[in-house]
Amino acid sequence: MTPDDSSTTTAAPADATAPVREVAPVADRQHRRALAAERQRERNAALAPIIPDRVPWPAVITFLAIALGAAWAIQSPLWISGDGLAHPLFFPLTLGMMFTPALAAIVVVLVVHRPRSIPRLLGLAPLRPMTRTLGLVALAAVAFPVLAIASMLLGHAMGLVRLDLVGLSGLAEFLAAQGQVDVSREMLVGIAVAQLLIIPLNIVGSSIAAFGEELGWRGWLLPNLLPLGTWPALIVTGLAWGVWHAPIILLGYNYGRTDLLGVLLMTGWCVMLGILIGWLRLRSASVWPAVIAHGAVNGSTGALFVFVAAGADGSVVFGTLLGWPGWILMAALIVVLVVTGQSTKRAVPGLTLSEAASPTSAGRGSEGATT
Repeated sequence: MTPDDSSTTTAAPADATAPVREVAPVADRQHRRALAAERQRERNAALAPIIPDRVPWPAVITFLAIALGAAWAIQSPLWISGDGLAHPLFFPLTLGMMFTPALAAIVVVLVVHRPRSIPRLLGLAPLRPMTRTLGLVALAAVAFPVLAIASMLLGHAMGLVRLDLVGLSGLAEFLAAQGQVDVSREMLVGIAVAQLLIIPLNIVGSSIAAFGEELGWRGWLLPNLLPLGTWPALIVTGLAWGVWHAPIILLGYNYGRTDLLGVLLMTGWCVMLGILIGWLRLRSASVWPAVIAHGAVNGSTGALFVFVAAGADGSVVFGTLLGWPGWILMAALIVVLVVTGQSTKRAVPGLTLSEAASPTSAGRGSEGATT
């Protein structure tokens, strides 16, 4: 035997076993995912129906009565005192108001209409598949601040709001009103940059409060209205969400109007935004992407006002996400969801779309690109 023959003979076993070492972990991961999917499928079957077959109207009416009634009760000091939005407790009262939908949901699921699985109905659990849940959470955290920025830029192009991205005259005007005159441009730029950099922290903080709303609106109400159909459920949920804001909108909050038009504007806006946030809820079978989306809207929109030019009045809101540019861009996104077929895709708790479509999960444990 020559040296070349000997080397060939000894190398063959190593080459033959290499594919086995590479394939085995992949097969093992697929098997574990298949078993996890099967457990989730069995769990869903044992707790069925996750989504009710018919709308539980007594529970829906009770939910709305508690959410809307508690909102008015909490904000009553603003009305009774006559101070309105200038009331010293406006912000803590409004924070408390944000948890009234969660209160209504908790009361309904515990007393009025108890589901087989409270966490699955409300979208609190399971988080599996984590790729889908965390992916949509990340999408919400990025897309909605971008939407707010794009809306303000479009508002500037439409002449609805005047921006000053260079001189930051609006920020200087605000600081002067607070007694801080002769602020250098370097300091103005630093403040503006800091406002942008703290948006992620704003989103986290705002999401804590937004959880109080989302647990009720997209966590409980939306899935319980799904027997009406996806679009009617999204629209009705948005209508209820908008009307719920009436105690502060009628005091001039957001739109500066104290009449029915202000409520109508807020309600229409909530329907549009609610469709997008509701899509995240249905596409993930989880309330958490909706919570982050809501927090991202609240946490980013206000931070961008530092770029509005000096001399702006209350009408500036109509050039932002809350106004016509926001309506236009949200409508465009909704059209994209419809055209791409995403608006009809609804996730099953704990399962990827491919796992939910197959009767068994054997050999199909890996998450597809469509989840």
